[in-house]
Parts: sequence; structure tokens; C-alpha cells
Amino acid sequence: MTRTFFILLLLALASKIASPQVNAVSRIPLIGEDAPAFTAQTTKGTLHFPSDYGKKWKILMSHPADFTPVCTSEILELAIIQQQFRDLGAELAVISTDDISLHKSWERSMNELLRKENQSARLDFPLIDDSNTEISRMYGMISPTIDMRHTVRGVFIIDPDNKIESVLFYPSNVGRNLEELKRTLVALQTSKEHAVLTPVNWKPGDEVLLPYPYPYNYYDSIKNGDEGYRNLSWYMLFKKLP
Repeated sequence: MTRTFFILLLLALASKIASPQVNAVSRIPLIGEDAPAFTAQTTKGTLHFPSDYGKKWKILMSHPADFTPVCTSEILELAIIQQQFRDLGAELAVISTDDISLHKSWERSMNELLRKENQSARLDFPLIDDSNTEISRMYGMISPTIDMRHTVRGVFIIDPDNKIESVLFYPSNVGRNLEELKRTLVALQTSKEHAVLTPVNWKPGDEVLLPYPYPYNYYDSIKNGDEGYRNLSWYMLFKKLP
């Protein structure tokens, strides 16, 4: 009995060491929750996230590993259009579970690739060292059924009050659409600024929807065509923003 118990105890301890309880410590933060804060080393120095970005929008993107083709294609494009995100009041941060020395080598390689493609852009956003996977688990970016260490392609859009506004996940073999990411950012900003909703396939300049249900008697006071309104149904009231 004693020997059997001892063997079972050793097996249990070995299991804990070999297989960390990812599910117990890893959870995807939900929309509306505070963005988990962390301090980390990056290719741009020490980062206190999200507080270092103040009252700006923040976009945190995870990558499975450095020097991988899909990741590299995304970051090269991100470098080319990074000023567009800044013009929208958003800052970018990229994370993977590789260490800072590998990040710096990858950054140099990508800047060289940009030069070869005759692009004037250079990476001007941090690559975050998460070699201990602490941050990735904090944001639920590791799927243990896929890989116990490397992250999936996660995207978190965080508002100026450091609340999670959008959570997007992609498999490791499919690249993200950065134009869609930018569209989502603008839609969130438009919705927040004007207290409206954005309908299917919405793009900047399109009609928006008014939140439903409307205030009492509000629908009856609006006619189709009044001041840019369009009544499609009693529960779908569109409006053209100025």
C-alpha cells in the first residue's frame, strides 16, 4: 500500500512538472474587462502595458514564433501602415514567446527585408519578450491543445480607459487582414464617439444604426428621409453621420 501510494505520488508530481496547469492560470480577458497589466522587456526598452500609452487606443498582437513566414508577412505590412494606426490614435505592440535577443535579430532582418522591397518604413513598435509565457497566459493566447508554449494569432483592441473592446483569434497558419483590423478600430471609435451601432460590412462614411430600443416615441417622430434618417423597420433606424 505504501509503495503504491509513493509511486502514484511521484507520477502526480511528474505530471504537474511536465504539464503546467494552463487552464487554471490562462484565461482570455472578456470584452468590457480591464486589460491585464504587465511590465516586460521589448525591442524598444522596458514597457509598462497599457499605462505607458496613456489615453490612446492600444492594439496588442501575438505571434506564434519569430522568423516564421506568416508572422513576418504580417509585421512587414504592419510596419508599412503603422502610421495609419497612429493617425487613428492607436499604438501597436507585438508579442511572442521568444526572447529579446531573438526579437532584436528578427527586427533587424525585417528592416532589411523592408529595405530590399524599397520601403522607407522601419519597425517602430515594440516586440515584447514573453519567453516565460506569463503574459501570453494572462491574455489566454496559448491553446494547449495546439501548442503548450507558442501563442496563436491573437488581437486585443483596448480603449483609452484600458478596457478590452475587441478580441480576435486566428489559427497559426492563417494570416490576419490588417485592413479589417483597422476597420474594426474605426468602427469601435465611431460607435463610442457617436453612441451608435455599425451594421454589417460597415465602412467609414456608411450609414450607422441607432441603438435599439429607441427612447419612448422617438421612432414615431422620425420620418424616412428626415435629417439623414432611413427607417427600414420599426427596429432598424439608420442614420448618416455628418
